Amino acid sequence: MNHRLHLRFEQLEHATNHLFEAAAALGEKAHQGPVPGQWSAAQVIHHLLVSETSINQYIEKKLRNSEELQKAGLSHQLKSMLLRVLLRVPGFKFKAPARLKELTPDQVPALAQLRQEWDSVRRHLEQILNEYPDKLLSHAIFKHPRSGMLTIYQTLDFMVDHILHHQRQVERISKALQRVTE
Repeated sequence: MNHRLHLRFEQLEHATNHLFEAAAALGEKAHQGPVPGQWSAAQVIHHLLVSETSINQYIEKKLRNSEELQKAGLSHQLKSMLLRVLLRVPGFKFKAPARLKELTPDQVPALAQLRQEWDSVRRHLEQILNEYPDKLLSHAIFKHPRSGMLTIYQTLDFMVDHILHHQRQVERISKALQRVTE
């Protein structure tokens, strides 16, 4: 894995660990939404797990047909930057893509099981990055539902920002659950 990919991968690991710590701090309330119809911290984690799994699968599919990948240009960079900014705006919400929303059930596994599944998915991503061809680093590899095609660097930046975006959501859930119990 090249140095730039490694740095982004480490950021991803750190953000994921921080997310799990915040959810674990809720104890049994990690599976309780702040109000009926809103996601619990565990559902947020499940959503991110499904998202990362889908990203890995998409990247693998594209790598199998790498000769079709196009070099990323200025428009890719601008769209990626806009996505990063929007994910960092407090209170800004994206609607989850229907496919991902459908894959987040009302009842999700325990945090320990989610962590175990995520560790497996993350090790798979690490393997993809370890084997990622240098000649494709500047090519668009992943199609984000809102911003379009992203390079592998931009994809990892999105993944970090996506976790940080939902980290704030878990913090809001935690505060709301604390107010309910007071």
